[in-house]
Amino acid sequence: MPEPDPAALLQQGAARHAEGALAEAERLYRLVLKRRPQDPNAHNLLGVLARQRGDAAGALRHTERALAVAPEEPAFLANRGAALAESGRLAEAVMALRAALARRPGDAVALRNLGQALAALGDPAAALAPLEQAAALQPEAPEPLLALAHARREAGDAGGAAAAARAALERAGARPDLAGQARFLLAGLGAAPAPDRAPAAYVRDLFDQFAPRFEAELTGRLAYRTPALLAALLPAAGIAPQRRLRVLDLGCGTGLSGAALAPFARRLEGLDLSPRMLAEARRRGLYDALHEADLLDWLPRHPAGFDLLAAADVLNYLGDLAPALAAIAAALAPGGHALFSVEAQGEAQGEAGEGAPFTLGEALRYRHDPAHVAALAAAAGLAPVAREAAVLRQERGAPVAGALFLLRRG
Repeated sequence: MPEPDPAALLQQGAARHAEGALAEAERLYRLVLKRRPQDPNAHNLLGVLARQRGDAAGALRHTERALAVAPEEPAFLANRGAALAESGRLAEAVMALRAALARRPGDAVALRNLGQALAALGDPAAALAPLEQAAALQPEAPEPLLALAHARREAGDAGGAAAAARAALERAGARPDLAGQARFLLAGLGAAPAPDRAPAAYVRDLFDQFAPRFEAELTGRLAYRTPALLAALLPAAGIAPQRRLRVLDLGCGTGLSGAALAPFARRLEGLDLSPRMLAEARRRGLYDALHEADLLDWLPRHPAGFDLLAAADVLNYLGDLAPALAAIAAALAPGGHALFSVEAQGEAQGEAGEGAPFTLGEALRYRHDPAHVAALAAAAGLAPVAREAAVLRQERGAPVAGALFLLRRG
């Protein structure tokens, strides 16, 4: 019986891939490679599949092998550029995407990826042209319009950003995740009421994109200090670093906060919405368990399960903190502690909504009135232990003012 033709196997794999049967698609692509180990199409499609799974290393490996055989193929260059961007190698991503577009100028996805990579590099003005082209090439698609809205906001064009966000909202149709993100952006621009929280899909996508460069950006350019500042409150309150506590790191990210909390933990668990952040955290080897979930969904299922719950720069993505503080209190054992930061609104931030419990800032994070947070915590059964004003990080050369809280469940 003759062996299956590699071209037929590749076609079958692509069909299964389009149906979402990723495991079967991978099996067929690998059969192609058994017969033709250098097949560039099989490597490229395995690269696409790896990106879908969040396997950055696999995506880079397969896209490199595809280009080694066919270095001028625009589809391979575009996929390589996307893989590089998702790995945080933004300058290389821009080069690959520009090379792809030089050979295939009408690739709307490559144009959008190029624009987003340029914006992530801190050049939103350069991002505008490719994003406008992508939106023109896909006039019914909300994704390029959302990307354009964010780039215009970062470039200082609030009116243009709002127009693009409204257009994205009109086109979102039955895509509630994209519609929610468009509404949230409009709220951040002052063109719609602020919701009670950032959309979960927005937060997940934001940190998935940010994961590969998260620590370098925060600890370097942004002088991020929150985990260390929060951890310092514990010994000052008589909680010694003796590895005795069941600790939950809410919004654990890549594990920066886990490193600060580990000396206090007999068991350390992490919770985050972003699978790519969790993948980075897993590499640290600090956590006994990691969970991909929304804190408001996960905490109620674990009553009295922890001695310490910490949230470093997590509550900035929630407006109304009452549900979160109630959930945190319920997940603490009696006598347990909650440790968290909020960005503080007030005169120093020039908040138009000063006096309100919270406002949505132009950076699309919420700022809270610390006194109101304290009142909500008391209503949730959390008694004050320590509260301090602090500079959480730098942003655009200016300090970001915040408040640190240590609270105890009675």
